[in-house]
Amino acid sequence: MNTHAQLRDAFPVDDHDLAALRDRLAADADTSGLLDAGYRIVDSPVGALLVAVTDLGVVRVAFDSEDHDAVLDDLGRTVGSRLLRSERRTDAVARQLGEYFGGHRRRFEVPLDLHLVSGFRRSVIAHLPDIAFGSTETYADVARAAGSPAAVRAVGTACGHNPVPIVVPCHRVVRSDGSLGGYLGGPEAKRFLLELEGAA
Repeated sequence: MNTHAQLRDAFPVDDHDLAALRDRLAADADTSGLLDAGYRIVDSPVGALLVAVTDLGVVRVAFDSEDHDAVLDDLGRTVGSRLLRSERRTDAVARQLGEYFGGHRRRFEVPLDLHLVSGFRRSVIAHLPDIAFGSTETYADVARAAGSPAAVRAVGTACGHNPVPIVVPCHRVVRSDGSLGGYLGGPEAKRFLLELEGAA
């Protein structure tokens, strides 16, 4: 029997105690300034969402199809390697997502950390919250609003690389012919979000 197994058998810890210990470790790291980002998994009608929050705000919302482990690895390289599950750090965005999916929230009111996007993509991401709940804009509309009317394809790319989908509503951008266009969470998720908002 290996040492780890011997210790586990000698000092049994149930899942609840282990979760409480993990939460305490994350809270201590957070209050001591030792946490680059806290994350949690939020259940939703469009699947499990990974949400990650830095000191500045929500830095990432990731669909299950993106492979949460790969997203965490990427965050470790871009945000910092001190990543822990943290209920405290992610509570506001998790609560607001629940309110949104429950039909009780039309706009997210959480700080954002947009350092994962820059240049024209950042201009696009900055405009998306201006698209009202229950309405849509075309890729061409967004290109004009972002200051580059000819950059319609670049708007699609920017939406496809939105690090905080749902919270920053790239799902409200559709093609000029009214068809959905692409979406990181898949077409069914995009259709669901637009129907939830009464825009489809």
